[in-house]
Amino acid sequence: SRRSEVTKSKTICLSLAFITIFLHLFLALVSLSTYHQPCDHSLPPKTTFVRDLARTNHTAVGIRDVAEPPAGNAKKDPEGHPSVWPPLDAKRAESLESDLSKLEALFDHPLYNVPSPPVPEDDWLLKVKPKIEASEMSSQIWVSSRQDGYEDIQWNRSTDSHPPWLRFHLGISRWQLYPHHDPNMEALTQQLAMHRIVSAGLTSTAQAQSFTQKQERDDETNYNLYYFSDFERHNAEIAAFHLDRILGYRRVPPVVGRLVDVVKEIKDVTTDRKLARTFFNSPVGNVCFYGQCSYYCSTEHAVCGRPRNLEASLAVMLPDLSLATRRSWRSPWRRSYSRSKLAKWETEADYCSTVKKTSPYNKGTRLVDFMDMVILDFLMSNMDRHHYETFEKFNNNTFLLHLDNGRSFGRHSKDEPSILAPLEQCCRIRLSTWLRLQLLSSPQYRLSDVMRASLSHDPLHRVAPLLSEPHLTALDRRLKTVLETVSRCQKHQSKDGGGDEVIFDDLARLKDIFTPAG
Repeated sequence: SRRSEVTKSKTICLSLAFITIFLHLFLALVSLSTYHQPCDHSLPPKTTFVRDLARTNHTAVGIRDVAEPPAGNAKKDPEGHPSVWPPLDAKRAESLESDLSKLEALFDHPLYNVPSPPVPEDDWLLKVKPKIEASEMSSQIWVSSRQDGYEDIQWNRSTDSHPPWLRFHLGISRWQLYPHHDPNMEALTQQLAMHRIVSAGLTSTAQAQSFTQKQERDDETNYNLYYFSDFERHNAEIAAFHLDRILGYRRVPPVVGRLVDVVKEIKDVTTDRKLARTFFNSPVGNVCFYGQCSYYCSTEHAVCGRPRNLEASLAVMLPDLSLATRRSWRSPWRRSYSRSKLAKWETEADYCSTVKKTSPYNKGTRLVDFMDMVILDFLMSNMDRHHYETFEKFNNNTFLLHLDNGRSFGRHSKDEPSILAPLEQCCRIRLSTWLRLQLLSSPQYRLSDVMRASLSHDPLHRVAPLLSEPHLTALDRRLKTVLETVSRCQKHQSKDGGGDEVIFDDLARLKDIFTPAG
């Protein structure tokens, strides 16, 4: 009897176990058949970037979804891969469309389309010269116009015969890196964003220079950190290019953002042994590297993918120094780069009068060119402008290159008035800049709106906006400060009978067709 009861109990237990296993398998199959992507709204905002990276895979031709291609007429990249980016919500799309209309109207304004005479041959940085071979067949090579001993030739700037980066080099002139309506810009930026990376190194003569992501876009610089200890930001380099273009300068080389596969596009293609030795896997499985440099190059300050995808900015390289020599100039308003000492301009009230008497600031446009750079730096809060460069071929009569902007946009909640010291002390600004600043302060062309629109063209915008809204708001606030500074200069000079000396008139032809507001 007892043995019969035990046998019966075992039978019941086994039956229950089989039923339980069956039910689990059935539920699992049901779950798989109805599987779909998890709801995005359940994720906090801070995880959005990680989520997007987790769903994408970067290839040599761009970013594509690792899932099966969606049905229907999905938008595809040039290689035929479906776009990974989700559509914008209706409200955001409508706002962006309005901003894009403002940007288009801004670039169509007469202030951005001033008629100019043809560029003289001596005002091109580079020229193309025929090289006669032994067979008397000619081939085109591009050389520095500083080279001696070659004959005058017909320059070839064909948009069909050269790659985009070479067209960019051949389009550099005495007063700008590229023209306002540059037909080559779209092809050039697409090349930076999409083409295969064939090599990577700590030093290189490649066609692009890269800055990688080291912190989140909305992270502000620690207030206890000195400006010379701040990180360089990849999105700052991108934003500086767009802001420089919006201001009408065109003195920052084109910069584009892209997602880079740390393994396939850096580690596997580098021939730099020093760089190769710095790769490692983090405790959570992300691929990291730190390179070799004077500071911030250690495992504690490594750059890491998520797990392999890394945001980066790629800037077009300027022509090689053997072709176009550049001269480095120490900024007269250079900071002391000391934790205890002040620079002369911080202690001498009449410092600018000394600068105005010193070459090259005592003639030509160098002083107002410098003020253009000061305004750019103040708008993006760049305190690290210790030097600037020019192309040596043009001597002192040329534009200033606005390079190395990675320490910009570190803080949005605080403005740095000391950056404007040159403008306050010298009270000098070119008319074209003054009029464009007034234009950008109006609701019709508000700086923050056109900047938002311009940045939306960058590939990384759909991962996350290149500048957060607080940074865009700071641009409007700082622009107002610049305008108020110039207005104070005009009032002060008018009391002394010299108000007209504040404005350097470079737009006499536009006086009759444009009158500044207010």
